[in-house]
Formats: sequence, C-alpha cells, structure tokens
Amino acid sequence: MTPLPVVNGKDCIRALQRAGFVIKRQKGSHVILKRTDPVARVVVPDHRDALKPGTLRQIIRDAGMTVEEFVEWLGE
Repeated sequence: MTPLPVVNGKDCIRALQRAGFVIKRQKGSHVILKRTDPVARVVVPDHRDALKPGTLRQIIRDAGMTVEEFVEWLGE
C-alpha cells in the first residue's frame, strides 16, 4: 500500500488536471474541478499549507482514484 503523499492544494489541483479534470470555477479558496468521463466533481482547498490527510484521502476518493493512481499523476 502506497503511503499518502504530503501535498498542498496547488500540487493536488495540478495532479488532478493531468488525470483529466478541468477547473470549472473557484469560490474563495476552494477550486471546483470536473471530469466528464467518468463523471466526477472534486472540491480542492487551494491552501499553501499541506492538505490534511483526511481531506486529501476524500479528494482522491471523490475523484474515483486510488492513492497509487494519484501518486502516479502527481509524479509526472
């Protein structure tokens, strides 16, 4: 099992965009990303500090990914 990486909001958004997500809008410090196939919507807090582990795990789950897949998109 791959350990959960420590990332900030900007790095998380970049990895999701590589995975096919598109930024739809932003409200305050929260960025909403969408993917059409398969359909998924993810809200990422765009904070400079590292995302809390539970928040990052829920973002990955909402994106329909595993931690391993997220780490692959993060590393490219």
